[in-house]
Amino acid sequence: MTLDEIAYNLLNLIRGGKQHHDEHISAEQIKFNIKHYRAVFIRRDYAKNGFNSRHTEQDLGCLELMQVDAAKCCNLPKTGCNVYRTIKKIPKTIRYNFEEALSYIGDVSGMGTIPFVNSNTIQFLPYDKYTNGKYKSYMIGDYLYVYNADGLKYVNVRGVFEDPKEVAKFDCGGVNCYDDSASPFPIPMDMLDLINTGILSKELALIGGTFTDTVNDRAQDPKTIVPRPMGGKQKE
Repeated sequence: MTLDEIAYNLLNLIRGGKQHHDEHISAEQIKFNIKHYRAVFIRRDYAKNGFNSRHTEQDLGCLELMQVDAAKCCNLPKTGCNVYRTIKKIPKTIRYNFEEALSYIGDVSGMGTIPFVNSNTIQFLPYDKYTNGKYKSYMIGDYLYVYNADGLKYVNVRGVFEDPKEVAKFDCGGVNCYDDSASPFPIPMDMLDLINTGILSKELALIGGTFTDTVNDRAQDPKTIVPRPMGGKQKE
């Protein structure tokens, strides 16, 4: 089920299947709430069960690496120490307990894993007796860096991201890696029931009960019911 289908299903539920062209509830607002609830429920589920479902993951395709100087200050001389990082920023991941929600970092075959480490441990890697020549990956800001990446041009990354739509910026074999109207929304169906229940009982219940501006005067228009006069007709 796509995000568009989930959003319009919620609109149908709140309107009893009777939508019209003048609907004042924004589908984009519903999509925002769906993504918010998704992030909350995935985090809670992982904190409780320690399990990461593949149905919550998204693949960023082949990410190209570029060589850059290790210096972070543009106004200082270059250090001469070159490092490799992704050209594109990695989307924000859902906040897991003490770790990034990146489920796979490795070669483009999807089988050769590159271990993920904290950036402050990189300075000690040259002194590691057994793995000092191996690839290691780490994050600085929103970029993914690869240690010992000489000759490595591309990496593959999978993870659980806060906003699935951010993955649309990445290329997966000539097509966008995600599309709200065509790609399955990355969430298990049982968790979707929790999202529907939460939104219908809170956000949509509040929005659906508000008055709209029907006379175009930039003010809400609560309908005033004038009491029926004795022996006469009710005024509108």
